[in-house]
Amino acid sequence: MQKLPGWMKWCLHSPKFAILLFIALCAVTATGASQLYFRGDYKVFFEPDNPQRKAFEDMQNIFNKSENVSFLVVPAAPTVYQSDTFRLIHELTEDAWQLPLSTRVESISNYQHTYAEADDLVVTDLITSGQYGRPHIQWVREVVQSTPEIDGRLVSRNGEVAVINATIQLPDGDQTKEVIEIADYARQLQDKYQQQFPDHAIYLTGMVIMNDAFAVAAQDDAQTLIPAMFVVITIMIALLTRSIVAALATLVIVASCIAVTMGLAGWAGLFLSTATVNVPTMVMTLAVADCIHVIVSFRQFARQGMAKHEALAESLKVNTKPIVITSVTTAIGFLMLNFSAVPILADLGNMTAVGVMLACLFSLTVLPAMLNLAPLRVPGAPKHNASRYHKAGEWVCQRHRRILPVSLLVVAVSLVFSANNELNDIAVKYFGESSTFRQAVNVQEDTMGGMSNIDFVIYTDQEYGVNDPTVLHQVDELTNWLNQQPEVHHVTSFSDTIKRLNMNMNNDDPDYYRIPENKEIASQYLLLYEMSLPYGLDLNNQIDINKSAVRIVAVLDNLGSNEFTAFESRARTWFAGVAPDLRMEAASPPLMFAHIGARNMQSMVWGTILALVLISGLIIIALRSWRLGLVSLLTNLIPAGIGFGVWGMFSGQINMALSVVLSMTMGIIVDDTVHFLAKYQLARHQGQSVRDAIIYTFTTVGQALVTTTLVLAAGFGILTLSSFRLNSDMGALTVIIIVAALVVDLLFLPAFLMWLDKDKSQSRGTQNEIRE
Repeated sequence: MQKLPGWMKWCLHSPKFAILLFIALCAVTATGASQLYFRGDYKVFFEPDNPQRKAFEDMQNIFNKSENVSFLVVPAAPTVYQSDTFRLIHELTEDAWQLPLSTRVESISNYQHTYAEADDLVVTDLITSGQYGRPHIQWVREVVQSTPEIDGRLVSRNGEVAVINATIQLPDGDQTKEVIEIADYARQLQDKYQQQFPDHAIYLTGMVIMNDAFAVAAQDDAQTLIPAMFVVITIMIALLTRSIVAALATLVIVASCIAVTMGLAGWAGLFLSTATVNVPTMVMTLAVADCIHVIVSFRQFARQGMAKHEALAESLKVNTKPIVITSVTTAIGFLMLNFSAVPILADLGNMTAVGVMLACLFSLTVLPAMLNLAPLRVPGAPKHNASRYHKAGEWVCQRHRRILPVSLLVVAVSLVFSANNELNDIAVKYFGESSTFRQAVNVQEDTMGGMSNIDFVIYTDQEYGVNDPTVLHQVDELTNWLNQQPEVHHVTSFSDTIKRLNMNMNNDDPDYYRIPENKEIASQYLLLYEMSLPYGLDLNNQIDINKSAVRIVAVLDNLGSNEFTAFESRARTWFAGVAPDLRMEAASPPLMFAHIGARNMQSMVWGTILALVLISGLIIIALRSWRLGLVSLLTNLIPAGIGFGVWGMFSGQINMALSVVLSMTMGIIVDDTVHFLAKYQLARHQGQSVRDAIIYTFTTVGQALVTTTLVLAAGFGILTLSSFRLNSDMGALTVIIIVAALVVDLLFLPAFLMWLDKDKSQSRGTQNEIRE
């Protein structure tokens, strides 16, 4: 049996002083938590040098920013072409200008309709105060249905929904404060008009509202999941240890690990996000698992008649190596999230890795010190437990020839179903159906098409280049091509505007609804139109100030990542063939999310490979057995294969959070394998046969493995209650893999060892059998 390090002995012999040092450490480091702040905007998912983010920000610097708040007005009547609905749209449009940082508000109320009157170009709002009569409503309806700029954008094709869209000029950097302020004001307007117009439903969508939804999701998780986790952990510890003192001591360790972890994160300048807000839940779960091993072993030794101090020392002797190994491997797994292309997932990995190592340190030092001081009463040994695990070990040994082929069949089937998984990141569907934002997105999707969009910018690199008829024809060709694509619901294009102006300037003759014949005429029409536009409704959202670039906005279905990026590639290829001399860029937040999922998956492949190499190497060194190290590698890969196979069977949709689960769980599932192999190796060194060593392992470590798996599954299972899909899916898949790891380690691993060591046992004897 290995000896305890001097510092661990000191903690046992001087528990009061050790606890005082522990309190001082917590007090100093935990104060850093006050430096933490929350960021809920979508940009936290992207590195500053992310190519899609840079393209989008460059586009926003050239044109008006496209962050927005949209009010969807849904009347109880079949269409919006009603007197009350027109009054609501007009008044809400006026009030929407009061949204903080708003720079533009668009609706059918203030749409700048143009028509010819004698030799003049008339530009007018479609709806003004008091224009709610039936003849005017019918006229507006005819205008909307004949104007592609608004039909399907500001009013749905069937007329059942109207949109008031406010463009917001958010500041650079952390936008959380402004987003919350804007969203709160938008909800006040929503409540006000729903009370005034009870026959109408009003929904809020837009990028600002999505940013706010990220913040709300994180806040809800922090307020519900973490308290729920504390309750679950307390109940589980009380039931599993049957000791209030042990439960309280564990909770102290858990709380201190969380406090110090968050404090160090604050001092390091990190911030909280929808991902890192779950760090306390993860650290809590992993810390409890360490404590359970120490407590369960301590109680086993105490039941054998050892004094409390001696039982604690023996518990530390048998658990130090496996706890350190599992903690280090778990930390390695989380540190591999630094390979992720998503910054907040890397923060999640770093913060959890720190928490894991703190849990290892505190559970091997402070926990024994507290247990040594506390008045503990250890009940008699429940013989049925030991007998149960002894019988389980015998059952596996007797049936190992059946278990192995069945296990291989399960793995093969799982690998087949894992091929069903495909990358599918849809940012607006990260939110559960209970989210008001998701409900609004569903309404928009059903009536207007998806909320996803791609902004295509065509650069002529020449001043006033967009007035060139050749360029305008190419822009119009792209517009027509986009409108013909089945994924596209609406296209906003300057070519439609210039064709309408050409028609207006030719006495509204429909035959002139086409691109002007020369650059000078196009320039004159554009200048005349811009001079007639009111403040805030200019064309800077479509053409740049030098008239050298034009933006086309395509609204698409809420596609998955692969479909979205494939559409972008298709559009680029088509335009390159039509206009090889023009440069086109594509960008938008949905496109950013579509690309980051694929890039994140590719990055995590290398992270997972490195994690496998490091973890396997560490186990080989720690167990001093390359053979057992390779066995552990096999048993650590199988649960992941089973987990992704089950996921492919029931879901098959992989988002950016699930792409990191394999690397993240690689260290966690090592816990069962290392504890099993460490006890198995110990028994073999004591001269026991393979069969007896396996039964000994079941008897000594079986309860701890089942207990820690229950704790880990409960901890990550709490994440499945999150309304934020990235968190709930990550929790669900992690639970599947953790449970699969226990089954593999209690069935496949001992059966495999029976087969692997059988011939050596028969031919060379026990001593040669364990020599590597």
